[in-house]
Amino acid sequence: MDLALLLLRIVVGLLVAGHGAQKLFGWFGGHGLAGFAGSLESMRFRPARLWAWLAGITEFGGGVLFAMGWLSPLGSIGMASSMLTAIARVHWPKVWATERGFELPLTYLVVALAVGISGPGAYSLDAVLRTRLPAGLTAVLVTVALVGWIVGLTISATPPAQPQRGT
Repeated sequence: MDLALLLLRIVVGLLVAGHGAQKLFGWFGGHGLAGFAGSLESMRFRPARLWAWLAGITEFGGGVLFAMGWLSPLGSIGMASSMLTAIARVHWPKVWATERGFELPLTYLVVALAVGISGPGAYSLDAVLRTRLPAGLTAVLVTVALVGWIVGLTISATPPAQPQRGT
C-alpha cells in the first residue's frame, strides 16, 4: 500500500508540478507567466496576472509537496483547487483529452483527493519528519481553497463592464 502511494505521489505530483512550471517559468514548452496570464485574460479572469500566479504556484508548489509527501494534505488541496478550476473553466463539458476535455484534470483531481484523504503513506517526508497539518488548519485551508475557487469562477464568469458612451 505504501509503495503504491509513493508511486502515485511521485508520478502525479511531478507531472502537476511540471504543469505549474510551464505556467510560472516557461519550462517544458510552456509560455511562462505572461503567456499564461494572456490566456486567462481571454477567458475573463481578472486580474489575469494574479490568477496566473495562483494557478502556477498551486500546481507547482502543490505538486512538489504532493510528490514529497510533505505537509499533507496541503499539496493535495493545491492540486485539487487548480484541477477543479481547469475542469470548470477550460475543459467542461468535453470529457476526452483528444477533444480538450477534462479527462486528465479529473484524473489528477481524483488522485489528489484520494491521497489527501488516505495520507501520504510511510514513504513520505511527513512519515520521516512526523509532520502533518492539524485537522483544524486543514479544514481552514480547504475552506479557503473552495472560497477562492468560487470567487475565481464568479469573477471569470462576469463579463467585463462596457464603458458608457456620452450623449
